[in-house]
Amino acid sequence: MTTSAPGRPTSRVAASRLRTGRWWTSAVAALRDAWATVVRVCAPVTRAFSTFGVAVMVVAVGAWGAGLVLGWLEVLVAAIVLTVALVAAIVFVLGRLRYDVSLALTQSRVTVGDPAVGRLDVRNAAARPLLPSVMELPVGRGVAAFPVPRLRGGGTHEEIFRIPTRRRSVITVGPVKSVRADPLGLLRREVTWTDEQELYVHPAVKNLASSSTGLLRDLEGRATTDLTDSDVSFHALREYVPGDDLRHVHWKTTARTGTLMVRQFEETRRSHLAVLLSTRAQDYADDEEFELAVSVCGSLGLQAIKEDRGVTVLVHSGSLRGDHHTRLLDDLSRIEPVASRSKLVDLARGVGSSAASASVIAFVVGSKVTPTELRAASARLPAGVTVMAIQCLPEANLARHTIAEVGVLTLGRLGDLPLALKKMSDA
Repeated sequence: MTTSAPGRPTSRVAASRLRTGRWWTSAVAALRDAWATVVRVCAPVTRAFSTFGVAVMVVAVGAWGAGLVLGWLEVLVAAIVLTVALVAAIVFVLGRLRYDVSLALTQSRVTVGDPAVGRLDVRNAAARPLLPSVMELPVGRGVAAFPVPRLRGGGTHEEIFRIPTRRRSVITVGPVKSVRADPLGLLRREVTWTDEQELYVHPAVKNLASSSTGLLRDLEGRATTDLTDSDVSFHALREYVPGDDLRHVHWKTTARTGTLMVRQFEETRRSHLAVLLSTRAQDYADDEEFELAVSVCGSLGLQAIKEDRGVTVLVHSGSLRGDHHTRLLDDLSRIEPVASRSKLVDLARGVGSSAASASVIAFVVGSKVTPTELRAASARLPAGVTVMAIQCLPEANLARHTIAEVGVLTLGRLGDLPLALKKMSDA
């Protein structure tokens, strides 16, 4: 009998331990792979359990344990009934779904009150029939459910639906999900088939004729008191100083006086409209006032874009896109009144950086804005700019008054806006 050195196992014992370790490692790995396979296969079922289904399963397991250990026949019967219900529910929701689902909106942009229609097409892409199911379609905060009958191989089903557009908003439509559930509600299996889409519900706007926008008559620009060395409006002559552009030398005067003379120009300011729309919830008595203000803002901005004038729309959260009428209306569809500490005067301070070239500035506010706030906000605007304010008060009579040289219009209906602007320009 051979022995190893003290403190070392024999070679036979070491080999035995090595084989045992390898067997144990292989067994653990095999069990891990088997469990992963079971989880993957059962995942559609385990994810499908509702809260009620989980409760029923827990009660069934407890009933089986109590019935077998304590020998209670009534509890065993209950366990059998619950188990049969769970197995039936699993069989009901199992099965591969092979649908081709398409979601289409007739229009992705509509105006408040206009009809918005969509279509849902479901086709059985399999050769075998598919059992009835339900298609769920989230629309905004709600969910519409469309039952899909049993479809033979290649069969189709179509649903036409209408989307309410009573209020300006951006409505998320979709994604479409097929739902298969058992009658008891133990299991619910969902499969997503489409992406979500957005429906823009634009605010109502009023078309403004050119004659009604007299405040923006300066299409080619108007002269200011600022002098510049390069513009389109000639102002005077002055002596040449080093660095002046030689193209502006007035040679006839230079020859007559013997002194090098250059032209000096008046700087012009091109027509640029800045609309300051208050989105502060405290400035409005109700949602109706805010909706009227948004419509007024959209009407002014669209007219400026239509006449190829620059427009900047400022709200408390930043600026909206005024480079295209669709993008402006899309941004107006998203805004909502928000409670804020920032006031109208804070909004006016942003004009210097966001709309420094503005020639006309229009405040669009609610009835809760006080004359003091309007006066303070107008004092923060650049000098030499035409300033007006439109205070929205639904159903109020059209009126005009002045606050610190700022013309203030009280507007009760969107349809009165063209007449209100004409009165303002004639004043």
